Amino acid sequence: MSIFVYTENINGSYKKAAFEAVSYAKAVADQSGTDVVAVSINPADSAENLYKYGASKVISLKSEALKNFNAKAYAEALSSVVDGVVVLPHSTEASSIAPMLAVTKNAALITNAVASPESVSPFQVKRKAFSGKAFMLAEAAGNQVIITVSQNSFGVKENQISGTEETKEVSFSADGITVVSQEKTSGKLDLKEAEIVVSAGRGMKGPENWGMVEDLANTLGAATACSKPVSDIGWRPHSEHVGQTGKAIAPNLYVAVGISGAIQHLAGVNSSKTIVVINNDAEAPFFKSADYGVVGDAFQIIPALTEKIKALKGH
Repeated sequence: MSIFVYTENINGSYKKAAFEAVSYAKAVADQSGTDVVAVSINPADSAENLYKYGASKVISLKSEALKNFNAKAYAEALSSVVDGVVVLPHSTEASSIAPMLAVTKNAALITNAVASPESVSPFQVKRKAFSGKAFMLAEAAGNQVIITVSQNSFGVKENQISGTEETKEVSFSADGITVVSQEKTSGKLDLKEAEIVVSAGRGMKGPENWGMVEDLANTLGAATACSKPVSDIGWRPHSEHVGQTGKAIAPNLYVAVGISGAIQHLAGVNSSKTIVVINNDAEAPFFKSADYGVVGDAFQIIPALTEKIKALKGH
C-alpha cells in the first residue's frame, strides 16, 4: 500500500512544509518498500514540484466548495482518497485536519514526529512531548496511522523521480460548516517555516520601536515574531506570537530581543537549533537556555548588529 501525504498549499502554491512532508513520506515509503502518493486540494503549482522530493503520483482534488480552508471539509475530502499511513505537516491547518481524519479513518494519530520511523511494523516513531521539552517513542497499533511531522525537524530532501498526476473533481457540500474567521498574515515569510526568526518582547518598550527589529530581520532574511504579552497588548499581531499558547517553531537560528524567557515562551521555541538572547538584564531566565547571550541595551546593539551584517553582506 502506498504512503499518502497531504501537500498543503497557500493560494495554490505549495509551502515548504509540503516538501518536507513529501520528503518524510518518501523515507517511510523506502522503509516499507512502497511508493508515495501526494494529495493536494486546489493546487496551482506543477506536480513536478512534488516529484522532486519523491512523490510518484500526485492527486489534485478540485472543488469550489473547498476554496476556503475548513478543517472538517478538508478532512472529508482527503478521507475519500487516502488510506493506511498518511503524513501531514504539523502546520496550523494540517494539525486541525489530522485528528478529524484519524476519526474518519479509525486510525491512530501521532503528532509532532521528528524523525523517520524506528520501525514500520509496528509503526514506531520519535515525537516531541510535554510542549517540546522531551521526546517519546510512540507506537501505533494497526495499519491505519495519521502522522504529523514537526516543521524544520526532518528537513527538505530532494529525491527526484518520474511521476504521474490525476485530477479529481470533488462533489462536496459545505452546508452547515461556517468559517468563523481566517487570519491573513502580511509577512514575507511563514513564521513556522522560516529558518531564521527575530523575535522581541516588552523590552522594546513600544510598537514604535519595532522598525529596528524588522530591519534586522530583513537583513538576515528572517521572519519576525513576538512574545505573548506583546501580542496581548496589541503591539504586534497574534499571528507572530510564539510560545506554548502561540506558534511552536524550530528555526535554525532564533534571535530573542528583550524577552525574559518564561517557561511558556520557551515551550514554543526550544526546538530552535541555535538561540541568541539579547537582554539588558543579566539575570533573565532566557540566558540559561541560550547558545549565545548578549547583555546590553538592545537599542544600541540591534542597529549596530544590523549594520555589521549589512557590511558583511556588502549591502
